[in-house]
Amino acid sequence: MTNTDYNYIDREKSWLTFNARVLQEANDENVPLLDRFRFLGIFSNNLDEFFRVRYAAIRRMSLESTETEKILGVPAEQLLKEITEIVIEQQSESLRILSEIEKKLEKENIFIISEKDISKDQENFIHDYFIQKVSPAVVTIMLNDLEEFPLLKDTSGYLAVKLIMKSKEKSDLNSKEIRYAVVEIPNTVNRFVVLPSNSEKQYIILLDDVIRYNLNNIFNIFDYESISAHMIKITRDAQLEFDSDLSKSLIEKISSSVKERRVGEPVRFVYDQAIGKDTLEFFLKGMKIDSSDSIIPGGRYHNRRDYMNFPNLGRYDLLYRENVPLPVPGLSLEGSILEKIKKKDYLLYAPYQSFSYIIKFLREAALDPKVASIKITLYRLAKNSQIVSSLINAAKNGKKVTVQIELQARFDEESNISYSEQMQTEGIELIFGVKGLKVHSKICVIERIEEGRVKRYGFISTGNFNENSAKVYTDVTLFTSNTEILKDAAKIFDFFDVNYRVHRYKHLIVSPHYTRSRFNKLIEREILNAISGKEAYIKLKMNSISDFKMTDKLYEASKAGVKIQLIIRGICCLKPGVKGLSENIEAISIVDNYLEHSRIYIFGNNGNPDVFISSADFMTRNLDARVEVTCPIYDEEIKKELIETFEIGWKANVKARIHSDDLKNVYRKRGDEKTFRAQLEMYNYYQKKLDVIAESVQ
Repeated sequence: MTNTDYNYIDREKSWLTFNARVLQEANDENVPLLDRFRFLGIFSNNLDEFFRVRYAAIRRMSLESTETEKILGVPAEQLLKEITEIVIEQQSESLRILSEIEKKLEKENIFIISEKDISKDQENFIHDYFIQKVSPAVVTIMLNDLEEFPLLKDTSGYLAVKLIMKSKEKSDLNSKEIRYAVVEIPNTVNRFVVLPSNSEKQYIILLDDVIRYNLNNIFNIFDYESISAHMIKITRDAQLEFDSDLSKSLIEKISSSVKERRVGEPVRFVYDQAIGKDTLEFFLKGMKIDSSDSIIPGGRYHNRRDYMNFPNLGRYDLLYRENVPLPVPGLSLEGSILEKIKKKDYLLYAPYQSFSYIIKFLREAALDPKVASIKITLYRLAKNSQIVSSLINAAKNGKKVTVQIELQARFDEESNISYSEQMQTEGIELIFGVKGLKVHSKICVIERIEEGRVKRYGFISTGNFNENSAKVYTDVTLFTSNTEILKDAAKIFDFFDVNYRVHRYKHLIVSPHYTRSRFNKLIEREILNAISGKEAYIKLKMNSISDFKMTDKLYEASKAGVKIQLIIRGICCLKPGVKGLSENIEAISIVDNYLEHSRIYIFGNNGNPDVFISSADFMTRNLDARVEVTCPIYDEEIKKELIETFEIGWKANVKARIHSDDLKNVYRKRGDEKTFRAQLEMYNYYQKKLDVIAESVQ
């Protein structure tokens, strides 16, 4: 049986298709040159994570199973080969794009040079830079005489070095001694070195080539006649293995397993295809990399995720114009935000609007004498987090602060452990979630004593409380003092504390107990409306849909005549527009300057739509294996606003691609209609709201 015999698209291939959309942005000549570099970096970073998590999981499945495991009818081993083929093709395309961008930069007088292009004027600077900045951070290991091959980290790039030693006797090359070494490219030094220039031309050299230029400085104690260095990179399985020792705390167990991750099984090996065959074989053998791993020939430079931080060189004309985050109408960063929220709900849509309101909310709660307690869930935090600083400030002011922090937020474990220890020291009560469930919900509840009674205020969001990612991730946050909603939110914190008791929620939809069944009922209602000849539609904006049961339910709705519009940034296992199956379903993906991360769910309800914001995608883990929160929107103005923002996304015909079962990433066209770039129009939408208010005041 082949994939075409199924009603679903393979999850891994759909994800790779999403990453191909990121690569399309790097290839788009309408994207500013330096931002095209950023998209190349995002593409590479995404691919690293894919191999560490998804590819590694399938590889484990293929190795551990006694029978041939199949995914949508395809044996796991075959799927691994197909993934590798797709990645090799994408990597080749990314190298072509990189070369094209570099040529275009030269027309802008920006030159990326290698160690072979260094001029006399640049020699001294590069030599001094190496001695002062690079050399102290470089780790070099001679390999020939080691009993065991050293552990190479998957967060670093390496130069595989081959030295052909001089011989006193004249002999042919094959009899000469060959030594191998590995040089770790330090992460503590900027990958891109901007060279001084006396002209209009600007020069950049990669750290890799600074090291190549100074190889003799590293290996001058060896009497060699030739030396070569080619970049290699390894990716390891990122699965965490937990110690069963009951005497250890959760922090100790996760900290230990994060350290163990560093020695995880290799799953991908990328190498410079110009490397010598003997050198490649030496490293593959030493690292015990075999055919079950993904071995990918690449270009001269790896770890291209670093291109996300390519220097701007003061050339803002080669970057997207930065839109200043707008204020939320009716809310001020100067007056009391709690007094405003007491009167009505407010919606914040970042990064179009300022994330500072969330910081302001917590700062005010920390100082307000009437605030007794603050409870919040944290998943991914910014470096030097203002959120954590505000919570510590609250604790120092005598507030009872309770933080549920997810220690298993993938690749943020070390950061979250560090923040946990910092908050514990300051007297904050920490909750480490529920055994077997990640806590992915984004909620905050404060309790304020007003006239002798407890009054709750809070916010519920689709995104992490992270002021850095809020600059590039689109997310919505509801500020509310709605008694019923916040009573439900408080119950979630009770569940964290006593998780053998399953609470009933009257308003919030909470995973893992209720989300699947509630969404099924909402879809079922649209099906019944369609059958009855009533208006019936579903509009969903999310990151991914991969749960087969939810997909089947949407197919059922489509067959009943429900009109379904999906804006899905990433994985889409659903096949839209298939006659007799999903002909009433359209699905698009928007990939642009910001990362589309908000989750907005709209159900027609015969002309009286129900609107929700959520932390959950339609993925099995979000529905059944995490604590997620979906919040209904009761304020009619905010409900209208969310419907209008969905429609703005749906009109997109510049950065929108059509989801299809052939995974072609075809751009959506709208006939004679003018170009409509959703993210730009979204900013304009919120600017116009402010303009209307300003005009009404005049």
